[in-house]
Amino acid sequence: MEAGRAVQVERRGSVLAVTLARAERRNAFDAALISDLTAAFSDVGDARAVLLAGEGASFCAGADVEWMRSSIELSYEENVEDALRLRRLLEAIDGCPAPVLARVQGHALGGGCGLVACADIAITAPGTVFAFSEVKLGIVPAVISPFALAKIGPGAARRYFVTGERFDAATAVQIGLAHEVAEDLDAAVDRVLGELLTAGPGAARAAKELARAPLEASQTAERIAERRTSREGQEGLQAFLEKRPPAWRS
Repeated sequence: MEAGRAVQVERRGSVLAVTLARAERRNAFDAALISDLTAAFSDVGDARAVLLAGEGASFCAGADVEWMRSSIELSYEENVEDALRLRRLLEAIDGCPAPVLARVQGHALGGGCGLVACADIAITAPGTVFAFSEVKLGIVPAVISPFALAKIGPGAARRYFVTGERFDAATAVQIGLAHEVAEDLDAAVDRVLGELLTAGPGAARAAKELARAPLEASQTAERIAERRTSREGQEGLQAFLEKRPPAWRS
């Protein structure tokens, strides 16, 4: 299935693959890509995992040059609305009910780093170059900042936000932006997707909610009781006791 010219959406069994499809522009942001990507994440149905990737040599090289050129003439109000469109995209990815795995290669610059920050899991190729590069253009990573700060914390942000310097995949893992560097990127992605598919579908979504918004003590007790008494929880516990795979793995 195709979400639009800028993004390809394909259901692969229980996995929804969402692929940036502007390889000739290093999958850089423009209005169409933002719109199509927001639409792709607006309803992922019953997908048990979402794979976010970029065609070609780069994951996402930030903002498209021609799009930036056209933005020079925007008024203050138009700039606010333009930024809100990007914010809605990031919220759609960050708040996606299913776990989101980012497959990152080549470049993840500016808004591309924002996409990585919104993913629950990010696996990167060794040669990937990252940067919160906005200050190099005289602007700031304002829209992506809440999502990036949630991943890398203020300590790393106070360096990489203010310098705009490029950093490598190992550093991305060190500061918490990515989780793993893999020589065989596809094999690593398949392995993690396999792990996601062994989890109870409802449990994985509920666990993501816990990671995004920790609960009060009384709420945690209610949540585990809810899961234990659910059909899925009952099946999982029974399968464990009977030493057999649960139904969702068959």
